[in-house]
Amino acid sequence: MNPLKAFIGTIGTTDTDVKQNASKPLYDIAINSLQGQPIDFNQFKGKNLLFINVASKCGFTPQYKDLQKLQDTYKDNLVVIGVPCNQFGKQEPGNSNEIQEFCEVNYGVSFLITEKIDVKGSNQHPLYAWLTKKAVNGKQNSTVKWNFQKYLIDKNGEFVDFYYSITNPTSSRITKYLK
Repeated sequence: MNPLKAFIGTIGTTDTDVKQNASKPLYDIAINSLQGQPIDFNQFKGKNLLFINVASKCGFTPQYKDLQKLQDTYKDNLVVIGVPCNQFGKQEPGNSNEIQEFCEVNYGVSFLITEKIDVKGSNQHPLYAWLTKKAVNGKQNSTVKWNFQKYLIDKNGEFVDFYYSITNPTSSRITKYLK
């Protein structure tokens, strides 16, 4: 079954059902790591989360370096989570091993990377349904425009904001929430 349809199915189809479930916690969403192991977002309660749809053959790929710097600088209250996606210019064609090797060898990435998913469209993963739909995150709608779009979640699991690809990960627009 399509993961988004399955997730939406848990929300219900009426406006009342959507409103009642708008506060469904991000922590309840299931996704695997790049190595295929389930990630339990509950372990990150009390920390800010920054989700980024990543790709290894994109003009924004050098942001991996700044994402790692951001993770290292704010490791006590931030978890950076890369989410590989091949939907924009087919710029993430690699399999899990290739993605992991690329990130480690070229950028020294040690932050968490999930399995490769769809961030938009009919097969949109429930994580990105939560991040992009106000009816689910309770705050704001957005559309993922390109690789390296960023979504910031606060220490309580609440949606804060999103940032287009051109926003550097170490920008004060992001870091002001991490201090």
